[in-house]
Amino acid sequence: MSDTEEALMVRAAWFYYVGGLNQEQTATRLGVTRARVNKMLSEARDSGLVSISIDHQRVGMLPVEDLLRERFRLDFCISTPAFGFKEAKDVEIEVRKQIAFRAVGVAAANHLKSLLSESESVTIGTGWGRTIEQMTLQLAGVRAPHARFISIMGSLTANSAYNPFEVVHALARRTGGEGFFLPVPFIADTIEDRMVLLSQRSVVKALEIARSAAVCFISAGELTETSLLRRQGMISRAELESLRRCGAVGDTNGIFFDSEGKQVDHDLNRRTIALGFDELMKIPVILLIAGQEKSAAARGLLKSGVVNGLVIDGDAAETLVALG
Repeated sequence: MSDTEEALMVRAAWFYYVGGLNQEQTATRLGVTRARVNKMLSEARDSGLVSISIDHQRVGMLPVEDLLRERFRLDFCISTPAFGFKEAKDVEIEVRKQIAFRAVGVAAANHLKSLLSESESVTIGTGWGRTIEQMTLQLAGVRAPHARFISIMGSLTANSAYNPFEVVHALARRTGGEGFFLPVPFIADTIEDRMVLLSQRSVVKALEIARSAAVCFISAGELTETSLLRRQGMISRAELESLRRCGAVGDTNGIFFDSEGKQVDHDLNRRTIALGFDELMKIPVILLIAGQEKSAAARGLLKSGVVNGLVIDGDAAETLVALG
């Protein structure tokens, strides 16, 4: 995007969101079509130029939030409004997922913004994934030059906007803080390779920073053929099937767990390079869940006792409540 195009997008966002003009009026002011204004406003949200803050206490999800908070002994639970997506036929699955990602991203960004405003120098641990990416995109208007952001898992994963390396640097760019990452693969080829990698000085230093985090933001993934791990080719179909046979229902940062929140006895868990459950127990952990298909994985992880706070979309929250 050129400087001229970005300046035009800023003006469009200002007229529409701050000035209160509708899209037609904004288009007239800028001398462009309404369709172009619509596109610029969408790009302004997607790029993080515009962030949305909503008072979640006014959207009618308090009973669900209270139920989940009490059931899983959480410090807090934030649920976005339920959009009523009960079945895939209600809306295309990918569209439904994108709505959930953005909704949770907005709520999580607002929570992170509050944390950054409370402490000038704070260390934030992060996982990876599309929900975490949305949190970074929705974080705007925050200056925290003394904050540190650290990936709590191996950062050499698939080249995407939501891998750990990109997430950390996006947060650092948006806040003016520092970014650190684990310069190793997500999952080592062998147990022996993992031990060698963990002995490297740069890895030892990064893990020290990760363990000092004041809070960690993580997400959970479901173990299906359409999950991020499979779509990115980070685990094979055979590995997916063997994990299921071991009772795994989900993962977080490459740690595979069962429906009771216990790490399963599988070779992949012995090759993962990330803060383990024992280490996460010592740090306040906030779980971000976007999408009803992640409800079973979320339930398992919440039963582990690792999670202190939950940010979830309303439809997934209602599904999670129904699972018991």
